Amino acid sequence: MQDSLTLQVHDLEVMVLTGIYSEETHLPQPLRISLDVELDCPARFTPDTPLDASKSYMDLRHAATDGLPQGVHFTLIEGVADYIAETLFLQDPRIRRVQIRIVKLAIAEGLESIGVTLIRHRR
Repeated sequence: MQDSLTLQVHDLEVMVLTGIYSEETHLPQPLRISLDVELDCPARFTPDTPLDASKSYMDLRHAATDGLPQGVHFTLIEGVADYIAETLFLQDPRIRRVQIRIVKLAIAEGLESIGVTLIRHRR
């Protein structure tokens, strides 16, 4: 069995142009995005292990926030998730698997979580 490391960045609130209904297509709407990114890791992490043995959480955050193209309308939130996954795979060849959960905040009532989870493996 091969060791792996999963980095997590959860509950980012991002405004994204997405949706299929006329009221959704002209204004960005709030999405809650969570990432679990699995990558290869060294045999040990010692107290002096450098950052390049892992990955900066800020790279993950950037892929789900500022890394999304401005002014591009995603018909489906699945497309948003796929764009983030591809960005992450391009960032680092050590990434083996990504899991991206997106919740559409504008349509939820009460404590509902309405959205998708996309899991992609490096091909």
